[in-house]
Amino acid sequence: MATTTSNRSSNRSGSSRSTSRGGNRSSGEKGNRGSSQRSAFNWGSTGSWLSAAAAGAAIAIGANLARKLAMQGMSAPAGDWDEVLAAEHQQSLIIFDKILETEDSQTMKRTMLIKKLTHALDKHAHEEEHVVYPALRAVNDAHDADLLEGEHGYVKTFLFELSEMEKSSPDFLPKVQMFREMVERHAKMEEEEVFPRLKQGLTREQNDHITNLVNKEGFKMA
Repeated sequence: MATTTSNRSSNRSGSSRSTSRGGNRSSGEKGNRGSSQRSAFNWGSTGSWLSAAAAGAAIAIGANLARKLAMQGMSAPAGDWDEVLAAEHQQSLIIFDKILETEDSQTMKRTMLIKKLTHALDKHAHEEEHVVYPALRAVNDAHDADLLEGEHGYVKTFLFELSEMEKSSPDFLPKVQMFREMVERHAKMEEEEVFPRLKQGLTREQNDHITNLVNKEGFKMA
């Protein structure tokens, strides 16, 4: 009987030790799983990654805007809408003059200047076609709006032909000169006749509204 009792006690003790070891393993496994889960769903780490991504996107946007402004070779003009557009006319004519100063051998410089001119004129045309010409039509001045907008079509044709033309061609500068003269006449009509007439009929609030719209459309094209 003593032997039997001793064996039973030994078995219970062994079982208890086995259960204890099993419990330690289970606890370790749970701990490992918990650690793994915390690593997989570490929101602090994800938040840092998202912040870094957002910062990188902001830097990219800023760099892109800086590149576009550098391509224009100019800063955004300030003032009322008519002053902004008149300043853009002058900026475009300055680019024309820089092209006319080049030699036939300076093909890369001519290429870059044509790109600058294209960007400047596309931006300017976008502002006028989306804001100023509709405003002209709203005050029953559709004739001048249609005339001026039609001339923008010739601007696009000149830009296309100059971008396709061999930059070393002897015909390149004469075409640039012809284009410049057309743009200058177009700008003179707007600045001396059309814009003053439109502005004279505007209230201060309407003038400010058109200025805000021109700036908004210009920013889209920056």
